[in-house]
Amino acid sequence: MSGFMILVLYLVAFFGSYLIASNLLRGLFESKGFNKLKTVTFGDESAVVANRLASVISVVTVFWLWVAFTNSTIPLPKMPGPYQGDVEFTYTLTLPDGTTDDATVAVRVYREDIQQTRDADGNPGRIPEAPEIDEGDGAALNDSLTVARYGFKVINVWQNDAVAKRDGSVVTHLNGRPVEPGDKITIPEGEIGLTDKGTPTFEPKTGFRMARLYLPAPEVVLERFFRLNEEGYQNFTLWEHTWISLQRVLLGFFFGALLGIPIGYAMGLTNWSRGWFDPIVEFMRPVPPLALIPLMIIWFGIGELSKVILLFLAALWIMIIAARAGVSGVAITKVHAAYSLGASKMQILWKVIIPNSLPEIFTGARVAMGVCWGTVVAAELVAAERGIGMMIMVASKFQLTDIIIVGIIVIGIIGFLIDMGIRRLEGWLVPWKGKV
Repeated sequence: MSGFMILVLYLVAFFGSYLIASNLLRGLFESKGFNKLKTVTFGDESAVVANRLASVISVVTVFWLWVAFTNSTIPLPKMPGPYQGDVEFTYTLTLPDGTTDDATVAVRVYREDIQQTRDADGNPGRIPEAPEIDEGDGAALNDSLTVARYGFKVINVWQNDAVAKRDGSVVTHLNGRPVEPGDKITIPEGEIGLTDKGTPTFEPKTGFRMARLYLPAPEVVLERFFRLNEEGYQNFTLWEHTWISLQRVLLGFFFGALLGIPIGYAMGLTNWSRGWFDPIVEFMRPVPPLALIPLMIIWFGIGELSKVILLFLAALWIMIIAARAGVSGVAITKVHAAYSLGASKMQILWKVIIPNSLPEIFTGARVAMGVCWGTVVAAELVAAERGIGMMIMVASKFQLTDIIIVGIIVIGIIGFLIDMGIRRLEGWLVPWKGKV
């Protein structure tokens, strides 16, 4: 349900911001430079450029959704949160002779991550004690206990009662309402009920925010980011983990492009090369790189070589297909025009085919880089001592969600920067894209 709400809120924010910005801030949405001169823009891919205001609103919206569905201390609107505090409910104990007696259960609901917090002196938080109560007298005595937010408690109310469950006493009412085993009753603070064997239970209201185990708040992730840079994880700092992963990705991508682009050109230019390489490329292209990990271990061991070769193969087939598509997409009229002007085959290759195929190659490079980043996480599962993928996978075994999110964010930021760099390089090498 919360996932559906996140999607709905994101769509509402998207369309709402679009309507507001397009009407109140119309000038920021107007085309600039070459695109401002175009008379027809709808349907023209080259006329569509990213609006920076929309990008900012998108990032802010995602950040707000992160805050809204966590127990963050950031002062932004949030979804209803879990219950925290003291709550009481009563139960009625029916004895074997048919007599009844009522007792009260006092519950203190505390933060589930209290032991991970720090006070002003840097001391970790402590689980609070149960509420003080007077047990009372009679067959059923009052009980007191604690339960964490997002938790669930089976309450053995007979532990201090005069008549034990094995002697025939049965809980028949909760808060004065008759209940049977398996029934549940909703109260403002949560849900009370009976198990299938008739033991009372209490589950605090969770609201729509996620527990820290599943999604830590932004400030928790930021704190972990600084701690990883200072204290490290698995004997290495976050920078060391990131750098070794980046080296592996760049090496694998470089050699994949170095070999893949010439093969792609050859397949697009000669029948013999197309016939020779096409079965191999089309056979290997659907095979996920992760399926090759066992072979990499058997053939090249568990060192750096096997990881780089795996990333090389992840990029190779993509770059071959991108280069082949680039050659196939060159307008034949440009080739004929070059021949009519007396150009040789090498001149056509360097002056016509390569420049006109670069857009497809850059698109392939962006896709290949993304695939390499996805593959490096799995590649570092194999006896890696360092690497951001190794850090994420080890943290997942210990349910350290904040470390996992730090790793995901770092990979995303680096991938975004690399993609922006490829776009800039494309804009420099292919300035005519979308203009001719």
